[in-house]
Amino acid sequence: MDEDSRIWDLFSRKEEYSPKKLDNHDRFTYEFSGFKDILIPHVSNYLIKNGLSIQFPDNKKFAVCLTHDIDNIYPPWKHLLLSSVYCIKDLNASGLKSQMLWKFKGKKYSPYLNFKKIMKLERNFGAKSSFYFITAEKDVNRFRYNIEEINSELGNIVDSGWEVGLHGGYYAYNDLYEVIKEKKKLEKVLGKEVIGYRNHYLRFKVPDSWDILSKAGFKYDTTLGYNDMIGFRNGMCHPFKPINLKDSKEIDILEIPLIIMDGSLFSLVNSLEEAWSYVKKLIDTVESTNGVITFLWHNHVFSCSFRKEWEMLYNKILSYCYMKNAWMTSGEEIYRWWESGH
Repeated sequence: MDEDSRIWDLFSRKEEYSPKKLDNHDRFTYEFSGFKDILIPHVSNYLIKNGLSIQFPDNKKFAVCLTHDIDNIYPPWKHLLLSSVYCIKDLNASGLKSQMLWKFKGKKYSPYLNFKKIMKLERNFGAKSSFYFITAEKDVNRFRYNIEEINSELGNIVDSGWEVGLHGGYYAYNDLYEVIKEKKKLEKVLGKEVIGYRNHYLRFKVPDSWDILSKAGFKYDTTLGYNDMIGFRNGMCHPFKPINLKDSKEIDILEIPLIIMDGSLFSLVNSLEEAWSYVKKLIDTVESTNGVITFLWHNHVFSCSFRKEWEMLYNKILSYCYMKNAWMTSGEEIYRWWESGH
């Protein structure tokens, strides 16, 4: 097979059209992929070699798309137990109080309603991000939360200039009716259109999920990443419009590929230093291609004692990218920049 064909097959995710195996959540994972050289953006490199030129706002050399999946707004019992154990071990009385007493004070005191804390941290580095919220009524594990209970939190996020998007439910990725239902529910609470999407558990079917999201009215998706590996799933570190190989037509939705998810990263390493080594390498790689590196850091990371190293790494990422003069922003702003002709 020549280079052009290999690049096309990688970009289009041809191997995912007829997968031989899927995991227990019906996902095509890195484990099943024939393409293992995932830490190099081969397709983006190919496009640059053939004339692709990218310009970011204010002459920034590359962009960082910061995102947060809001799986929980109230700590599950497992989280409470783990956090409490870590607080006791660290003699952290105030942290223990925060974790254990919020249920007596009221839901609004939940430690996972920490969006202002996250935005304050990002604001310190001139950054913005996207928060993807669940509105699904069914879940594989447990009911997550009622979005109506936090309408003031959503309003504050949007009023501050950050983005609220939809974190599609576990069963939504291949169900147009369900996606539209969840989207309308979030828009009703938010009082505005929702354009950004990522599916729960990173469940995704190529190319069907793109087609469903386009028909549902989403402008961009950022699900395309592996749950069991970091890197460039289709060789891209630039936003792109996917092609449906079944009819050779472009699908009218922008994909902003997910490059690094917190849980995927830390499942690969044994230390914070090793995690940073991976992250720094990928940031530098994306910078060299004038690309976009997308991070997913779950909101609970910033408010539970058993994820302190994950929070520390996020701080380090912001600091390093700020030092490199990156454009650190939300999926919505990257979409609007790309559609304006960049």
